Amino acid sequence: MAKGKYEKWLEPDGLLCLEGWARDGLTDEQIASNCGVSVATLYNWKKEHLEILEALKRGKEVVDIQVENALLKRAMGYRYKEVTREKVKDPVTGFSCLVITKEVTKEVAPDTTAQIFWLKNRRPTAWRDKVEVLNGNAGSDEDDPITKSLKEAEQDGALE
Repeated sequence: MAKGKYEKWLEPDGLLCLEGWARDGLTDEQIASNCGVSVATLYNWKKEHLEILEALKRGKEVVDIQVENALLKRAMGYRYKEVTREKVKDPVTGFSCLVITKEVTKEVAPDTTAQIFWLKNRRPTAWRDKVEVLNGNAGSDEDDPITKSLKEAEQDGALE
């Protein structure tokens, strides 16, 4: 009986390879191509073989966390040291080596685009652009604090 193409990917080395490709950021289409199958076949393998699905999830999770951390770092700003090295010839031995000649701490300012993206995705109820309609009156003028203040002032006779 002939072995299915998927069987080699269920072996430890195959699973490790799938996880690595996912961690490297390859899409399902690229991973399928590397396996020598169509993307539809890869999707079927993921449905039928939990080991393949889990290997791909593990790989993608690592990259997702790294990207999330990079986005947060960019949103908040950060400092880093820039080190300049120059090749210098040792007068005694005659060998050349790199010597640190300058060390500067640089600062990357917080990025408002990254902040907006982070907040809209992490706190959508407070930061989304669209107002969801609940009970038919969400987003109405009555909910607006300025409108409320004007109505109260009008009732108190302050605007007459």
